[in-house]
Amino acid sequence: MSIFSSDSLKGKKIAIIATDGFEQSELEKPKKFLEGEGAETHVISLKSGSIKGWDQKDWGDKVDVDKTIDAVKVADYDALVLPGGQMNPDILRTEKAVVSFIGEFVRSGKPVAAICHGPWLLVEADVVRGKQITSWPSVKTDLKNAGAHWVDETVVVDGNIITSRNPQDIPNFNEKIKDALTKVAMKTNA
Repeated sequence: MSIFSSDSLKGKKIAIIATDGFEQSELEKPKKFLEGEGAETHVISLKSGSIKGWDQKDWGDKVDVDKTIDAVKVADYDALVLPGGQMNPDILRTEKAVVSFIGEFVRSGKPVAAICHGPWLLVEADVVRGKQITSWPSVKTDLKNAGAHWVDETVVVDGNIITSRNPQDIPNFNEKIKDALTKVAMKTNA
C-alpha cells in the first residue's frame, strides 16, 4: 500500500462492463481509484482479449478484458461500474446478456454506478422509473421517457444507483462509489 492509497475497499470486487468505444477516462480513472482503495476490479466485455477506448475526440488506448459477460454472475461482485462514451453503451444496450446482468445487479441492491452515456444501459434494463438520475445532456430525454427524474448535478445517488454527467465529475463519482461500498460494508459488519 502506498501513501496515496488505502485499503478501505479491501476484499471488494467491482465489475466494470465496457466494450470498444468506452470513454477512456470514465473506465480508467474509476478503475485506478477503486484499486487504489484496495478493491479488485474486473473489466467485463462481450469478447476476450482487449477493448479499445475513445479518448475525447479520437481512439484511445486498449484495456485488457478480465472476463466475458457470459462468465460472470452478480453474486461474484460487490458493485458495478458502467463507463460512458457514446459508442460503448449504445453497443452494449443491444446485448441481452448485458442488459439482464445490469437489471439483476440493480435489483440485488448492490451499488451500480453509471457515468455520461452509461445511464442508457439503465434505461434499457428498465430500472430508472421514479429514480433521480443525471447523465450526459443528450441522454436526458431517454431517461425522462423511461420514467426517471433527470437533474443536472455533478453526481446523484438514488438508492443503490449512482450517476454522473461527464469526465470532469469523476472525482465526485469515485467518492460516491467508495461511500456506497463503505456503507454496505458497515451494514454487513453490524
